Parts: sequence; C-alpha cells; structure tokens
Amino acid sequence: MTESALSLTGLRFSKGHGTGNDFVLLADPEGLRELVPEQIARLCDRHRGVGGDGLIRAVRSRHLPEGVALLEDHPEAEWFMDYHNADGSRSEMCGNGVRVFAHFLLTQGLVELGLDEELTIGTRAGVKVVARTSAGYRVDMGPWGFIHPELAAERGMDSLVEASSLPVERPALSITMGNPHTVVALADLEELAMMSLATAPAVTPVPPHGTNVEFAVPAEPLVMDDVGHISMRVHERGVGETLSCGTGACAAAAATRFWAGTEAPNDWAVAVPGGVVGVRFFPGPDGREHVELSGPAVIVAEGVIADALE
Repeated sequence: MTESALSLTGLRFSKGHGTGNDFVLLADPEGLRELVPEQIARLCDRHRGVGGDGLIRAVRSRHLPEGVALLEDHPEAEWFMDYHNADGSRSEMCGNGVRVFAHFLLTQGLVELGLDEELTIGTRAGVKVVARTSAGYRVDMGPWGFIHPELAAERGMDSLVEASSLPVERPALSITMGNPHTVVALADLEELAMMSLATAPAVTPVPPHGTNVEFAVPAEPLVMDDVGHISMRVHERGVGETLSCGTGACAAAAATRFWAGTEAPNDWAVAVPGGVVGVRFFPGPDGREHVELSGPAVIVAEGVIADALE
C-alpha cells in the first residue's frame, strides 16, 4: 500500500448519482491512492462520511492488473472503473455507476466526449462501451445469461427467495449481467411497496459469490407502444436497498421478458424508486444478445476530506 493511502485527510472527491444510485468518486489516474475496505466504508457512511451506495476510483487501466489484461484486446480502454460496494467489498461493476463514471471523467476534464460519441471503459466484468446522449448516457452492458440455464428452460425458475415481508418463499430466476442477480415477480404495486428490504433476502440456492435480489411488478398492460414496463425495488449485496440498480434493471427486464414469452418486446422502461431507466436487448457483435442501459448521470458535489473523517 502506498503511503498516501494511510490517511484520508486532503483527499479530493466528487459525489454523483444515476437515478438515485449514488457514489463517491475519486480521480487517481496513476493508481497511487488505493483504499482499504475500512476507508471505503468510512467514506460511504451516510452519517459520518460523504455517503454513497459505493465508491468508484478512476484509474488508468495500465496501473491495474485487471486493466492490463483488458488492454491486450481493447487498447482503447484507457480508463478503468475500480468499483467497491459501500461496505468496502470489491464488485465486478455497476450499471448506473458506469454512466456516472463516464460523466465524472468528462467533468474532470480527463476525457472529451461529444453527443453520440463512444468511450470504452474497463471493468472487472469486461469492457463497457458508453455513449453520451441528450438525456444522459447509454451503455452496452454486454451479454446477459441465466446462472442456471437448464432450470430456467425447464421450470422458468431456479431458486426460492425468503424476505421478511413475504409470508411464503417465492420462486425466482437468477440472471448474470457480469454480476449476479436473482429476480422475483410480485403480484402488484401494493405488494412491492410493502416490501421490507432492511435485511438481505435469503436465496436458496445462493449463487457462489452472493447475489443482488430484485422484486419486480409487471405493468398492466405489460406492453405500451412496443415498450415493456415494470416497476422494481432491489437489495444490493454489500449495500442494502438502493434507489436504483442498473444491472438489476437489466436483469429484471430480462427475467420478465423471458416469462412473457417470445412475443415480448426488446425495449423496456424500468421504474425504480429513484426514477426510470431504459433497457434494450439487441444482437451483439459477438453473436450473443447484449443489453443496453440508458439513463441520466449527475455530479452533485465536489469537496476535500477534512480531519473529522479520520
């Protein structure tokens, strides 16, 4: 660990969010300021720190082993999104975080990105291509898949989820978006509103590295103007309930689309407590079906850590 990592005093940061999913952001181009989990948790603490669902460090890919590996096939991926959950645990990536990360790079003058121009970002779930739009950013999240494809094909579910506000366990479907998700369909918006997500739902069997759990309600009607509509809440591993989860919105749309059958649309609007994100399924350049996530990204504050956080 570098000497500069031992103290947080004087650390410059930004605070940003995408539909309420909020992050502490640090610019560390040369990879000199790697933080330990306890420091990350302190920064993300909502009462004694800056507050956030996670921390994102902007590092040039060549300064991280994971980034160096990506550069072999994607030399354009100059910047790596070093993402950690609010408890300090390392995570593969974050869909809302990718948009906020791109906006952070832009506002810090670290990249130039005009409307409809693309930026390739390195993550622990591979490279993500981000494009700037008039309403924010859209991200090719890469391919999605079932964590247990045989069970999904045979039964339409692969696990059971127990939550404190549900009287019985509910069937669920596990989706990978580069990180794991378990999606539960609920009957109506009232049931969704009554969900208590203060504690993590129990998933049986749980994916090897844990899972984020989404509770989704299809709209009635499900499809309007060729767009599918669902509402969702989420409990994120290592964080708790968040106002939005980009990869979770993609997973919830993928599961609902699968349950709806072959006539289901490719475009979806996913309402989360923090707003609405767009999800689109399309054929990827690798021959697999990819998912595009779109939505806003906002930087709300910049500052310097004072002694009080030590």
